[in-house]
Amino acid sequence: MTVPSIDLRDESFIVARPQDLAMYFARADVRRTWWPDLRLAVSEHRGDEGVRWIVGGALTGTAEIWLQAWRDGVVVHWFLRAEPPPGTGTRRTRRLARRYALGYKARIHRLKDEAERGRPPGTPPCHARSPVA
Repeated sequence: MTVPSIDLRDESFIVARPQDLAMYFARADVRRTWWPDLRLAVSEHRGDEGVRWIVGGALTGTAEIWLQAWRDGVVVHWFLRAEPPPGTGTRRTRRLARRYALGYKARIHRLKDEAERGRPPGTPPCHARSPVA
C-alpha cells in the first residue's frame, strides 16, 4: 500500500451536538465553500459519525470528516489523502499540502467560534448556537 503524496489529518474539539455537525458537513454548499477547487462526491454517509468523499478536481483521492462524540461535544477528525496532478514536483506538493492544512484549520476554528458563541462555560452544547442554523 502506497502512502499518498498528500496525507493530512486533524483533530479539533467543538462543543456541539454530533447531529448538528453531521448535518452541517453533509451540505453540498459547505463542501464547495470549504474546498472550492475540489470535487467531493459522497462515497459514504455515516449519519452522526460524518461523511466520506471521493476527491476529484485539483487533487485525486479520498477525504473524510469523522465525528466522534466526546464529553459535551465532538472531536472532528479530518482526513485528506490525495495526489496532485501528474508531474507536480515535490516542493509544489508540499506547498499544496500546507495550503490545504492551513485552510482547513482556519475554517474549523471559525466553525468552532460560531458553534460556541455565547455559550457560558460549563453549559451543555444544546445551549450553544448550532452551526447549521
